Amino acid sequence: MGFFSPYKRHANQFSYTPRYYDPEKEAREQRRAELRGERSDDTGEYTPGKYIRTQREAREQSRAKRKSNGLGGSTRFISLVVVMLLVFMFVYVLVPRIGAIFDMATTAPTAVEKTTDDFDPYAPLIIVPNDYVEGEELVDIE
Repeated sequence: MGFFSPYKRHANQFSYTPRYYDPEKEAREQRRAELRGERSDDTGEYTPGKYIRTQREAREQSRAKRKSNGLGGSTRFISLVVVMLLVFMFVYVLVPRIGAIFDMATTAPTAVEKTTDDFDPYAPLIIVPNDYVEGEELVDIE
């Protein structure tokens, strides 16, 4: 029975040894990253904020490069003007038409008076209530 034992059992230990570690490749990647400007002060020892600082520096460099190429604020301004023109065209062209559709739906059609005996298929139908009561006999009046 394994409930009570006079010997103390230790937890399993995890020992990891990397199989494919190449120190030359690691040094090569570090040099390339420094040349690209991704890691500026990668001396091997961690200093607080080191990775955040290098990312910020890389972002600032890319923004400066874009601004020097002329792709900074001018494209943003042009795209903003195009979007504003599209919104204005939508409001100017479609909104009055949509409003007219709602106006047509809310107003009741006016009654058209019949002046001729000809059949008009566009005239509204006149519904006459039926006064017939069941049980009474129909009488033809001539």
